[in-house]
Amino acid sequence: MEAAVRARKAGRQAVRDVSPDPLRERIGNLLDESAMVPGVLALASARAVEGAGPAPTDAGPVGIEERAAGVQLIYEGLRLTRALADDPPWERDQHHTESNIDILAADVMVARGFSLLARTEAADKAVETVQSFGHDETDGQQGRTVPARALETDVFELAVVAGTTAFGANPSDALVAYAGNLAESLDGDRPEAPDSVPEAVEQAVTDAPNPQRFGSADDPQPSATDP
Repeated sequence: MEAAVRARKAGRQAVRDVSPDPLRERIGNLLDESAMVPGVLALASARAVEGAGPAPTDAGPVGIEERAAGVQLIYEGLRLTRALADDPPWERDQHHTESNIDILAADVMVARGFSLLARTEAADKAVETVQSFGHDETDGQQGRTVPARALETDVFELAVVAGTTAFGANPSDALVAYAGNLAESLDGDRPEAPDSVPEAVEQAVTDAPNPQRFGSADDPQPSATDP
């Protein structure tokens, strides 16, 4: 899938300056092994909104790949954190070398993802996503029920926000609902995105024939992009 290739390339580009080499290579391997579902959603959402109608003159595809990379890196970092919490590797790794690299990789990916989204309209949603993950992890550790795909649901919603806002629009209810349904439908620790994602996203955007653009009386532009 072309979108997956684009998102993976952008993710690798975003961490090209990470050192030491084993840490950067670990992050690169995680991206290579991923189906890039959040990144694909972000790119597909941006493309669908771009073709849904005229954008305001000050909107445009600035940093689309970077937004997709930001969402993907946040997901990979949180997913790795979840895996480490569920099955602590330091109980098997006597020297803790691999364990330490994984812990650092998770932190770096989330931090770099935040950096990429910090000056976008998706910044607040990114914060909410990480906060929600922390609450869910705490609930799980204390024996409270947590939806199996809570992380994916939050990240996929972040993806459609990051994609649509690149063109000055908010995600429609249909698009948010699709993101949630997609999250619940996926199986496994590294779920594969169906090839129908771009078409389904475009249909969800089409179902809202007049995408609400920033700057209207009912929907002022989010403050996250203010200088």
